Amino acid sequence: MPPEAAPKITEIEIADEMRDSFMTFAMSVIIARALPDVRDGLKPAQRRILYAMHELRLGPTARFSKCAGVVGETMKKFHPHGEMVIYPTLTRMAQDFNLRYPLVEGHGNFGSVDGDPPAAMRYTEARLSHLGDEMMADIEKDTVDFRDNFDQSTREPTVLPGRFPNLLCNGSSGIAVAMATNLPPHNLGEVCDALTLLIDHPAASLQEVMKVLPGPDFPTGGLILGADGIREAFETGRGSVTMQARAGIEPLEGGKHAIIVTELPYMVNKAQLVEHIAELHRAKRIEGMSDLRDESDRKGMRVVIELRRDADPNVMLTRLYKHTRMRTTFGVNAVVLVDGVPRTLGIVDMLRHFITHRQEVLTRRSHFELARAQERAHVLEGYRIALRHLDDVIELIRKSKSPETARGGLMQRFKMSERQAQAVLELMLQRLTNLEREKIQEEYRELIQRIAYLEDLLANPRKILALVRDELAELKTKYADARRTRLRAEGPEEISIEDLIAEEDVVVTVTRDGYVKRLPLDTYRTQGRGGKGIIALTPKEQDTVDQLFIASTHHTLLCFTNRGRVYRLRVHEIPQASRQARGTAIINLIQIEPGEQVTATRTVREFSPDEFLVMATKRGVIKKTPLAKYDTRLKGGIIAIKLAQGDELGWVKITDGSRDITLATRQGQAIRFSEKQVRPTGRVAAGVRGIRLRERDEVVGMEIVRKDHDLLVATRLGYGKRTAFDEYRTKGRGGLGVRTLDVTAKNGPLVEMKAVEADDEVLVITSQGQIIRQRVGTIRQTGRSAQGVHLIRLDEGDTVSGLARVVQKEEQDDVKARQNAEPPMTPAAASKRPEPAPRKAKASQRAKRAAPAKPAARGAGKRAKRQAAKPKPKRR
Repeated sequence: MPPEAAPKITEIEIADEMRDSFMTFAMSVIIARALPDVRDGLKPAQRRILYAMHELRLGPTARFSKCAGVVGETMKKFHPHGEMVIYPTLTRMAQDFNLRYPLVEGHGNFGSVDGDPPAAMRYTEARLSHLGDEMMADIEKDTVDFRDNFDQSTREPTVLPGRFPNLLCNGSSGIAVAMATNLPPHNLGEVCDALTLLIDHPAASLQEVMKVLPGPDFPTGGLILGADGIREAFETGRGSVTMQARAGIEPLEGGKHAIIVTELPYMVNKAQLVEHIAELHRAKRIEGMSDLRDESDRKGMRVVIELRRDADPNVMLTRLYKHTRMRTTFGVNAVVLVDGVPRTLGIVDMLRHFITHRQEVLTRRSHFELARAQERAHVLEGYRIALRHLDDVIELIRKSKSPETARGGLMQRFKMSERQAQAVLELMLQRLTNLEREKIQEEYRELIQRIAYLEDLLANPRKILALVRDELAELKTKYADARRTRLRAEGPEEISIEDLIAEEDVVVTVTRDGYVKRLPLDTYRTQGRGGKGIIALTPKEQDTVDQLFIASTHHTLLCFTNRGRVYRLRVHEIPQASRQARGTAIINLIQIEPGEQVTATRTVREFSPDEFLVMATKRGVIKKTPLAKYDTRLKGGIIAIKLAQGDELGWVKITDGSRDITLATRQGQAIRFSEKQVRPTGRVAAGVRGIRLRERDEVVGMEIVRKDHDLLVATRLGYGKRTAFDEYRTKGRGGLGVRTLDVTAKNGPLVEMKAVEADDEVLVITSQGQIIRQRVGTIRQTGRSAQGVHLIRLDEGDTVSGLARVVQKEEQDDVKARQNAEPPMTPAAASKRPEPAPRKAKASQRAKRAAPAKPAARGAGKRAKRQAAKPKPKRR
């Protein structure tokens, strides 16, 4: 071997080589495997799978395709690391209990919250979800950079355009070398609001951002305890968020109780949790259980822990939170790749990086579309030249010996470019008709406008930002949903009483002297119309029932007084009393002033900024104010409306701002007008005129018009009638209205009204404490001027004082969305209710029994009494 061919040996320190090799390996793991990119929130494996599905045209409207084919395509072209890496990544992107917004839509067994593994990839099928498809939006328009794949046979994107803010909405987790990442998911609507806030106000502080993005929103729901951990994580990128299962206590027969778990903290395995609780019971670390079973089904989660009669359910629930993963923490560690470098970012920085990414994507898309539009306009300009000199062009082409000669002639004679001349030569003869020529002119005009728009867009960065904001608004409208995880301001050390009380419907009564009580709804059984009713309270010292309504124990009760003030009270804080008891003085629960009376109440779950409180006074004044302006914890109450001298606040409703309102007066007048005629005002402002009153008349009720509902009115002497809302034409506010009931000495003046349906049930209560529960269908529907029929048989000196509508089971889904006065259905209440078909059948039987008999001939009753009094002849 010649000396110059001898191998060269370089001596290095083994420590240096180990350090350099380990750093190379570590950076490869960090960048190419474990950490997500701040722009699209994806790791390389996830990005490659989504792009492979896009290349296979597996969009949200395509047919499902075998996961084995997706895995094979990904492994063949982009990610040659084996199916044991690719398939689990694919299935996780389709699991709705892992991702808040799945990017893949799965068909088949993709695992469960119990830890069950997905089926083999030869059995399952998948396609991109709608949001997964949004990650690919405009990828063909040179919006992102591409690079060669591992064998340089094709190219792959370095990042996805990502119209959907995936990093914040779905979070991420991964373990690299010497670092890890763990990002929680958030609500899409709240993330879009936060991005819009930073676009409009780039210098917005973290506190302002947290007003619209208050915290994580996990796919499994549950509770988040305390805001300190969220604030720390949002500010520094590191923090600890305490999560807790949602559980309630339900009473059972025999004086026993059961703990019902309906939602678990994020990433908690339900099957392992149930097994752990059983192990704690066997080890006698948790005593008092009599049964443990999992009743979960496709409709939702339900783990039942039955307790012995002597066990305290509150203590048992506290022990479960302490010893099991029903209360756990989520450690936020927001490490992401920024320009290929790992960095720990706060929430505001991540939002800004996404905005910058979308700006770049839209700028590149605009450049691409501008180039295409200019190229097409250039061709159309050649067409226009040819059309203006059509005969000369045709003659030149006919005389040319070859296409090259014709192309050169066109370029020389008509000053066309080579591209224009070639396009003219390729022009089909049918494009020379008048109709096609007009289409060419129209297309050219549209392209000129499009080019001007794109050039203006690229010249003004603020317009690019406005386009980003418009896309976010569209994304929110199409895909945003309600928050699943509830946020509690109290930290994990404090156990809220609300979380230890079963959510159930209760009847709340308020007397004229200011006494309040609650009792279960099933205390009052359904009776027929015109019955005697049962005692609701025992009157003392001439006290009478003034209000009666139905609420949930988990709602907040807003108490509005006749002086225009509002006080807060939790429904479960109202003491429960017997049916005959008068209750507790409301002055012991809220700090009302002497002489002040509660005249209206509303129950709300949360103070939504999209809802309004509509108020009406006895003098016909109406006012509308956003519900969020009444969110206060002051025990002394706040001003709700500014009243005129001698006027009183009487009715309050919660609306969405687009309803029709009906007011009724004591003398039988009613008016219907659109809520939009009442502009929103501040909390301490006065209202506007809703109805013009005659002398000695006053308003007795206000209702929100509902589709397919009737207006049920009740009079002082026990009469009532229902009339379709369609008979009340919508008019301008401030008029006298139309007659809704013929007030006579027989039926008495109006006392109250309700919007009802035929299948509803109502409670009628009298001033002496009598209550009757009856189905609305037994009350005959009549015109506006009728006198009505008997609702309740009154004793001498007794009068009707209240009317309440009973909420039915099928209304609960709509009620949750509106967060109106009617409470949501709890699992306990749902399990106690009969099935829909038998319930309707029984209701029909009750209606038949309660239906009034056909009218007999005049004098038939007297003849029947005389015949009954005659002695029957003896049989021979």
